[in-house]
Amino acid sequence: MNPNILITGTPGTGKSTLSELVLESTGLNYINVNEIVKEKGLHEGFDQEFKSYILDDDKVVDELEDIVSKGGNIVDYHSCDLFPERWFDLVLVLRTDITILYDRLEKRGYPQKKITENIDCEIFQVILEEAKESYANEIVIELQSNTIQDMESNASRIEQWVYNFKTQKNKH
Repeated sequence: MNPNILITGTPGTGKSTLSELVLESTGLNYINVNEIVKEKGLHEGFDQEFKSYILDDDKVVDELEDIVSKGGNIVDYHSCDLFPERWFDLVLVLRTDITILYDRLEKRGYPQKKITENIDCEIFQVILEEAKESYANEIVIELQSNTIQDMESNASRIEQWVYNFKTQKNKH
C-alpha cells in the first residue's frame, strides 16, 4: 500500500509547488482540496471579504473518503484539523519567513486584510499547532519553504520517505 501525505501550511508557503515536485517521482495521486471544493461545490458560499469559499467540512471528508482510504495520495490544503487522523502516514507543515510570505501573497493579489490574517497565522504557528493537536507527533514534520533550494531539498526528503515507506510495507 502507498502512503497518504498531507502537505499543509499557511497560504503561500509552497504546498502546491512542493506537491508538483514530488508527484512524478513518487507516483502518488495529487488532491488539491481547494480545486475539489470549487469543482464539486463542497462549500457553503463565497466570502467576499476574504475572496475564498466557506468550506463544508463534512462534504469534503465524504467526497475524499474513498480516494484517501485506498492510499497513495498527496493532499494539499491550508488546514488540517478537518481530516480524520487515520488518513495520513505523514503530515508536512510548510513554514515560510514572513517577509517572503508577504511578498508571495501580495503577488497573488490578496486583499490586505487576507494578507495580514495569513501573516499572523504564520507568526503564531497556527497550522503547526493544529497539526500537532490533530495527529501523532511522530508523523508531523515542519519544513522550511523559503527558497527553491528549500523546496528541492524538501522534495528529495519526501521522495526518500516514500521509498522507505514502500520498502518497509513490502517486507511485511
